[in-house]
Amino acid sequence: MSLKLHWFLPTSGDSRTVTPFGPDGHFRPPTLEYIAQVAQAADRLGFDGVLTPTGTPCEDAWLMTAALIRETERLKFLVAFRPNALTPTLAAQKAATFQRISDGRLLLNVVTGGDDDEQQRFGDWLDHDQRYARTDEFMTILRGALSGQPFDFEGDHFNVAGATVSQAPDPQPKLYFGGASTAAEEIAAKHVDVYLMWGEPPSMIAPRIARMRQLAADQGRTLTFGIRLHTITRDHADDAWKETQRFLDLVDDNRMAVSQDQFARTTSVGQQRMASLHKGSKENLVIAPNLWAGYGLVRSGAATALVGNHSEVADRIEEYHSLGIDEFILSGHPHIEEAYWVGEGVMPELRKRGLLAENPALISRNTGQRISYPNTAGR
Repeated sequence: MSLKLHWFLPTSGDSRTVTPFGPDGHFRPPTLEYIAQVAQAADRLGFDGVLTPTGTPCEDAWLMTAALIRETERLKFLVAFRPNALTPTLAAQKAATFQRISDGRLLLNVVTGGDDDEQQRFGDWLDHDQRYARTDEFMTILRGALSGQPFDFEGDHFNVAGATVSQAPDPQPKLYFGGASTAAEEIAAKHVDVYLMWGEPPSMIAPRIARMRQLAADQGRTLTFGIRLHTITRDHADDAWKETQRFLDLVDDNRMAVSQDQFARTTSVGQQRMASLHKGSKENLVIAPNLWAGYGLVRSGAATALVGNHSEVADRIEEYHSLGIDEFILSGHPHIEEAYWVGEGVMPELRKRGLLAENPALISRNTGQRISYPNTAGR
């Protein structure tokens, strides 16, 4: 199976630093015009899709991606949303409409949520395990409603009668989902198409894949696996590693302390695992070959980056793929520039190795032949 590479839409803003509003004062607001530029770059470079995050700092993922349908040609939109923010029947209706108006370009990322402050901001006071129990019911109803046949369900969190949509979407949007707790793993094995993990070292990823395969097999199912990583890739490895030092030089110690306090209080098992990689210190951040944990000093969620020249980054992607990962959701700061470093540097390496399909954006609609463009990486 060839790889699928996705990019990321920075709908909370973009910058030349690990977080917006860095000490250098640089910030790119998440205007529709700017986010469209990022999406168009991903479309042009041949990324399969783009993840649009959810949360208070972000522009709404459904609205932003719907506005981008006509700004792009073939790019898919991995829309992240939380089960505490809408009913499963409404989610099915939105998904069915999106799938029709986009000509089948929707992917769904169901995010249970792990930060109590964020959950309570939306009126959600359930504890960790209750949230996952609700997600289990939500996905059951979502699948049932998307089938186009009336679906009845009575549970602890949702009761529906005749949940359906006016027309079942074709194709059905794939369900993506992540979570490192036991409850999350059981739900993923039962419901989802693509199980997502944050960028842990291969030695931590391998046993998780083995466990998830067995859990899915127990349900009579199989899973596709994906991973979320940042990238810092350059023509020369030294230049990539200099970027990590520049990022560290711009990390504000007060911001770092606030972030570490937040991570210490989280109920998210995935976030706890991310924090364990850097231990709140700027020392010893290279945790595996070409894997740097500096993002996690101030950033929640995905907190590691693949760093090196294009061949080295391709090596690490190939290594993860050998473990069973077929989908990679990548990002980097700033997101337009880093998309081109990956698209014009790493992706050709993967194609040479037979791991990545030809860029569909480079195939002429008129002749069916490959369009030849000059490689501009590093310019």
